[in-house]
Amino acid sequence: MFITFFLELRKAKVPATLREYLTLIEAMDKNVAEYRVEDFYYLARTALVKDERNLDKFDRVFGQCFNGLQFTGAAGEETVAEIPEEWLRRLAEKVLTEEEKAQIEALGGWDKLMETLKQRLEEQKGRHQGGSKWIGTAGTSPFGAYGYNPEGVRIGQDKSRNRRAVKVWDKREYKNLDDSVELGTRNIKVAMRRLRKFAREGADLELDLPDTIRSTAANAGWLDIRMVPERHNKVKVLLLFDIGGSMDDHIRVTEELFSAARAEFKHMEFFYFHNCVYEKLWKDNRRRHSDFTPTHEVLRTYQNDYKIIFVGDATMSPYEIVQPGGSVEHWNEEAGAVWMQRLLDTYPKAIWLNPVQEKYWDFTPSVGVIRQMMGNRMFPLTIDGLERGMKELNR
Repeated sequence: MFITFFLELRKAKVPATLREYLTLIEAMDKNVAEYRVEDFYYLARTALVKDERNLDKFDRVFGQCFNGLQFTGAAGEETVAEIPEEWLRRLAEKVLTEEEKAQIEALGGWDKLMETLKQRLEEQKGRHQGGSKWIGTAGTSPFGAYGYNPEGVRIGQDKSRNRRAVKVWDKREYKNLDDSVELGTRNIKVAMRRLRKFAREGADLELDLPDTIRSTAANAGWLDIRMVPERHNKVKVLLLFDIGGSMDDHIRVTEELFSAARAEFKHMEFFYFHNCVYEKLWKDNRRRHSDFTPTHEVLRTYQNDYKIIFVGDATMSPYEIVQPGGSVEHWNEEAGAVWMQRLLDTYPKAIWLNPVQEKYWDFTPSVGVIRQMMGNRMFPLTIDGLERGMKELNR
């Protein structure tokens, strides 16, 4: 099993060496990680992964190789099983029918929702479950986790279920997109090549064979080497990726796009945002709360000859776009729409690529809001959509 795990890591392009694998086996032989899968996971990750950029690949392979594996103690020893707290919480998770959901009404707007939450925090003294008023779990209250409300604040839940929260009061971790993912098809690259504009700029680095032959012949056969600047794509692209939340469903196709763009454009910069653009962007999702770039700085740094491509499903509460303080993760002093307009004013050549099928866009109000702001320059993240998007950027 371990050798299969090692070979799968190599297949996934995690550069683990034979020496590192033997170190892992030696550590297992000395019972460094005994009978818990979690202990073995951290031991294997420490021994086999030397670059944090490969952690996501390691996690995927580990999940594939050891899914469902249970470690037990040696013969005669007592087996201790730890039931995750998450499982216990979700035993109480309430699943409502569509009729029951339809009976639950929203509180009546952003201001009313925030005012009510403040009142609940002041009044509530203990834990609640299954109710419709207090901050709790498995109920229909607008505040809490593992329940349902058409417009609420999610508190204490690791992942969205109904995608109806207008604010999330929890620290969430997102993974960076892997720009080395191999494309399942060459068509994405082919579509993006429609945006290329070649030019020879910079130092003379490339042999000009025809001119060398002409110059040598004119010089009575004495070799006269001629060089020219390297030919490259002069198009400048700024990619902004929505990350986390509902975009978790579209990681694969987004990584393929990221990988293709890396290969096709020499002048390319990228940043991440969550749901809507606000006053800061970032490049490393693990450090997004401490290491970020103010959006104003991006506007000042990159000139308006950059073409900007937003990549996201535009699926969020409309408050996140039009309301100050509407962000699900922090209090934004200015509405997302204000920042979006600043970007569009600075970079008039802009499109939005949406990984959700186009036929579903009309069912999500926020998609309509973003689409209107983009002047209908929203395209599906398909080959046809990419071709239409590249054509729009070339206008």
